[in-house]
Amino acid sequence: MKAMVLHTVGKPLKFTDIPIPSPDKKQLLLKVLTCGVCRTDLHIVDGELENPNLPLVLGHQIVGIIEEVGENVAGFKKGDKVGVPWLGYTCGNCEFCSNDQENLCDNAQFTGYDINGGFAEYAVADARFCFPIPENFPAAQAAPLLCAGLIGYRSLLKPTMHGG
Repeated sequence: MKAMVLHTVGKPLKFTDIPIPSPDKKQLLLKVLTCGVCRTDLHIVDGELENPNLPLVLGHQIVGIIEEVGENVAGFKKGDKVGVPWLGYTCGNCEFCSNDQENLCDNAQFTGYDINGGFAEYAVADARFCFPIPENFPAAQAAPLLCAGLIGYRSLLKPTMHGG
């Protein structure tokens, strides 16, 4: 597949051929429809977020169509449209994960930073962190909601986490 890959911090992404990833038991393989560009992507390229998992496919505002479903995934099927955000994996067992604060998990991994993201033709994502996107909702309009939209939504959903 074609992908835009960061090989060296501070250098431009390179248009590269890399293998199509294979999903594990808990992941989805997505054909990427679109992936937004976030300021966080630029922070990674500029070296302001240290130690990205290089070489790296950036991008955490992914909207794609499911091509393959991992054997332990329920609730999704081939052909579904889904979105993938910045938070891409958590342990599921720590105090934070147990209290719906998985964004604070010490073992968290992030899409387009620790895990290859969506600046590619295909991406894999942990199904726990994929959101169904309505078929009639345009991918380009849905993508930004997977970053800034989720931050706002979470602050409304969990006001006690922020002193409200």
